[in-house]
Amino acid sequence: MNRILAAAATLALLFVTAGAVAQQARIIKSHEDFGDYRVIYSVFNSDFIQPDIAQKYQLARARDRAYVNVSVVKKDGGTHGLSAEISGNATNLIQQSRPLKFAEIREGDAVYYLAPLRFENEETLTFNVDVTLPNGKKERVTFRRKLERP
Repeated sequence: MNRILAAAATLALLFVTAGAVAQQARIIKSHEDFGDYRVIYSVFNSDFIQPDIAQKYQLARARDRAYVNVSVVKKDGGTHGLSAEISGNATNLIQQSRPLKFAEIREGDAVYYLAPLRFENEETLTFNVDVTLPNGKKERVTFRRKLERP
């Protein structure tokens, strides 16, 4: 009987450990620090943009469209984006690459950069984003995302 209880306890511990590891794997990194600056990045489906905002900035909304969003802030509590030069590309799993053309968006004191992107459902892309920081230093941010249609 003790062996059965020990085996059950071990199995339960294994499931708890596996769950904790899986939870850690779901954490998606969304920024990189470079000296005094932080580069924040994300990719989101174009349907998240409200129609009036899309119209104001002439942003396309469609199920197969996403936007890569990049902003640069001061690392020590900066809340408003800073001007920077941003360029990059997105590469799929079979190494087909497409350029990202970023447009600067200014809203009051905030500055951020958006690049439109078409994608296939459940497509995994690697993003290479080159950033020239306000101090003139050039850095690269690389991240991977799986895009899905809503």
